[in-house]
Amino acid sequence: MTDARLAPGDLAPDFTLNDQNGTPTTLSQLRGGRVVLYFYPEAMTPGCTTEACDFRDNLNSFASAGVKVVGISKDAVEKLGRFAERDRLNFTLLSDEDHAVQERYGAWGEKQLYGKTVVGSIRSTFVIDAEGVIERVWYNVKATGHVARVRRDLGLDG
Repeated sequence: MTDARLAPGDLAPDFTLNDQNGTPTTLSQLRGGRVVLYFYPEAMTPGCTTEACDFRDNLNSFASAGVKVVGISKDAVEKLGRFAERDRLNFTLLSDEDHAVQERYGAWGEKQLYGKTVVGSIRSTFVIDAEGVIERVWYNVKATGHVARVRRDLGLDG
Protein backbone atom coordinates (compact mmCIF):
# COMPACT_ATOMS: atom_id res chain seq x y z
CA MET A 1 0.00 0.00 0.00
CA THR A 2 1.28 3.43 -0.89
CA ASP A 3 0.52 6.81 0.57
CA ALA A 4 2.08 8.61 -2.40
CA ARG A 5 -0.15 11.45 -3.43
CA LEU A 6 -0.05 12.88 -6.91
CA ALA A 7 -0.06 16.62 -7.56
CA PRO A 8 -0.71 18.97 -10.47
CA GLY A 9 2.21 18.80 -12.89
CA ASP A 10 2.83 15.07 -12.31
CA LEU A 11 2.54 12.72 -15.26
CA ALA A 12 -0.58 10.61 -14.78
CA PRO A 13 0.45 6.97 -14.28
CA ASP A 14 -0.61 4.95 -17.32
CA PHE A 15 -2.64 1.78 -16.91
CA THR A 16 -4.87 -0.69 -18.72
CA LEU A 17 -8.05 -1.91 -17.01
CA ASN A 18 -11.21 -3.63 -18.26
CA ASP A 19 -14.35 -1.55 -18.56
CA GLN A 20 -17.90 -2.52 -17.59
CA ASN A 21 -18.16 -4.56 -20.80
CA GLY A 22 -14.84 -6.37 -20.30
CA THR A 23 -13.05 -4.25 -22.92
CA PRO A 24 -9.48 -3.20 -22.06
CA THR A 25 -9.07 0.58 -21.72
CA THR A 26 -5.66 2.25 -21.56
CA LEU A 27 -5.37 5.75 -20.14
CA SER A 28 -2.75 6.89 -22.68
CA GLN A 29 -5.16 5.98 -25.50
CA LEU A 30 -7.49 8.71 -24.21
CA ARG A 31 -4.90 11.45 -24.79
CA GLY A 32 -5.77 14.33 -27.08
CA GLY A 33 -8.41 15.68 -24.73
CA ARG A 34 -8.89 16.15 -21.03
CA VAL A 35 -9.96 13.25 -18.84
CA VAL A 36 -11.74 13.41 -15.49
CA LEU A 37 -10.59 10.26 -13.71
CA TYR A 38 -12.51 9.61 -10.53
CA PHE A 39 -12.05 6.85 -7.96
CA TYR A 40 -14.98 5.67 -5.88
CA PRO A 41 -15.26 2.98 -3.19
CA GLU A 42 -18.03 0.67 -4.38
CA ALA A 43 -20.59 0.48 -7.16
CA MET A 44 -24.28 0.50 -6.23
CA THR A 45 -23.78 2.01 -2.77
CA PRO A 46 -25.69 5.22 -1.97
CA GLY A 47 -22.81 7.73 -2.14
CA CYS A 48 -21.19 6.17 -5.19
CA THR A 49 -24.54 6.02 -6.97
CA THR A 50 -25.15 9.70 -6.20
CA GLU A 51 -21.73 10.66 -7.59
CA ALA A 52 -22.04 8.46 -10.69
CA CYS A 53 -25.53 9.76 -11.49
CA ASP A 54 -24.26 13.31 -11.00
CA PHE A 55 -21.55 12.68 -13.63
CA ARG A 56 -24.17 11.04 -15.87
CA ASP A 57 -26.54 14.00 -15.57
CA ASN A 58 -23.74 16.47 -16.37
CA LEU A 59 -21.97 14.43 -19.03
CA ASN A 60 -23.12 16.70 -21.88
CA SER A 61 -21.32 19.69 -20.37
CA PHE A 62 -18.12 17.65 -20.03
CA ALA A 63 -18.43 16.15 -23.52
CA SER A 64 -19.15 19.48 -25.17
CA ALA A 65 -15.87 20.77 -23.68
CA GLY A 66 -14.02 17.69 -24.98
CA VAL A 67 -13.66 16.15 -21.51
CA LYS A 68 -14.05 12.39 -21.06
CA VAL A 69 -15.24 11.01 -17.70
CA VAL A 70 -13.88 7.69 -16.40
CA GLY A 71 -14.73 6.06 -13.06
CA ILE A 72 -12.56 3.45 -11.32
CA SER A 73 -13.40 1.13 -8.42
CA LYS A 74 -12.34 -2.22 -7.02
CA ASP A 75 -15.56 -3.80 -8.29
CA ALA A 76 -15.53 -6.74 -10.70
CA VAL A 77 -16.43 -6.11 -14.36
CA GLU A 78 -19.77 -7.89 -13.92
CA LYS A 79 -20.82 -5.62 -11.04
CA LEU A 80 -19.79 -2.53 -13.02
CA GLY A 81 -21.94 -3.77 -15.90
CA ARG A 82 -24.94 -4.09 -13.59
CA PHE A 83 -24.22 -0.64 -12.10
CA ALA A 84 -24.00 0.98 -15.55
CA GLU A 85 -27.19 -0.73 -16.70
CA ARG A 86 -29.19 -0.08 -13.52
CA ASP A 87 -28.37 3.64 -13.43
CA ARG A 88 -28.02 4.21 -17.19
CA LEU A 89 -24.42 5.38 -16.75
CA ASN A 90 -23.19 6.74 -20.08
CA PHE A 91 -19.45 6.83 -19.42
CA THR A 92 -16.64 4.35 -18.86
CA LEU A 93 -16.32 2.47 -15.56
CA LEU A 94 -13.10 0.53 -14.98
CA SER A 95 -12.43 -2.47 -12.75
CA ASP A 96 -9.34 -2.28 -10.51
CA GLU A 97 -9.96 -5.38 -8.39
CA ASP A 98 -6.41 -5.59 -7.01
CA HIS A 99 -6.47 -1.79 -6.40
CA ALA A 100 -3.03 -1.42 -8.03
CA VAL A 101 -4.10 1.65 -10.02
CA GLN A 102 -5.75 3.20 -6.97
CA GLU A 103 -2.48 2.73 -5.07
CA ARG A 104 -0.48 4.40 -7.87
CA TYR A 105 -2.80 7.41 -7.68
CA GLY A 106 -2.77 7.60 -3.88
CA ALA A 107 -6.48 6.73 -3.90
CA TRP A 108 -6.12 3.62 -1.73
CA GLY A 109 -5.21 3.71 1.94
CA GLU A 110 -6.41 4.45 5.43
CA LYS A 111 -9.59 6.43 5.78
CA GLN A 112 -12.29 7.07 8.34
CA LEU A 113 -15.53 5.15 7.90
CA TYR A 114 -18.26 5.59 10.52
CA GLY A 115 -15.66 6.59 13.11
CA LYS A 116 -13.33 3.66 12.42
CA THR A 117 -10.04 3.61 10.55
CA VAL A 118 -10.24 1.22 7.61
CA VAL A 119 -8.16 0.58 4.49
CA GLY A 120 -9.91 1.05 1.18
CA SER A 121 -10.69 3.32 -1.73
CA ILE A 122 -10.32 7.02 -1.06
CA ARG A 123 -12.87 8.99 -3.09
CA SER A 124 -10.59 11.09 -5.31
CA THR A 125 -10.74 12.90 -8.64
CA PHE A 126 -8.03 13.87 -11.13
CA VAL A 127 -8.21 16.08 -14.20
CA ILE A 128 -5.64 14.97 -16.75
CA ASP A 129 -4.73 17.21 -19.67
CA ALA A 130 -4.40 16.23 -23.34
CA GLU A 131 -0.72 15.32 -22.87
CA GLY A 132 -1.32 13.09 -19.85
CA VAL A 133 -0.26 15.59 -17.17
CA ILE A 134 -2.36 16.01 -14.04
CA GLU A 135 -4.00 19.45 -13.92
CA ARG A 136 -6.11 19.17 -10.78
CA VAL A 137 -6.40 16.77 -7.85
CA TRP A 138 -9.05 16.37 -5.18
CA TYR A 139 -8.59 13.75 -2.42
CA ASN A 140 -11.17 12.69 0.19
CA VAL A 141 -14.07 14.34 -1.62
CA LYS A 142 -17.72 14.07 -0.66
CA ALA A 143 -19.99 12.32 -3.16
CA THR A 144 -22.66 15.02 -3.04
CA GLY A 145 -21.80 18.29 -4.77
CA HIS A 146 -18.40 17.19 -6.03
CA VAL A 147 -19.34 17.08 -9.73
CA ALA A 148 -20.58 20.68 -9.51
CA ARG A 149 -17.20 21.68 -8.03
CA VAL A 150 -15.31 19.90 -10.82
CA ARG A 151 -17.49 21.59 -13.44
CA ARG A 152 -17.01 24.99 -11.78
CA ASP A 153 -13.22 24.56 -11.50
CA LEU A 154 -13.06 23.59 -15.18
CA GLY A 155 -15.24 26.52 -16.21
CA LEU A 156 -18.06 24.29 -17.46
CA ASP A 157 -20.93 25.68 -15.42
CA GLY A 158 -21.79 28.49 -17.77
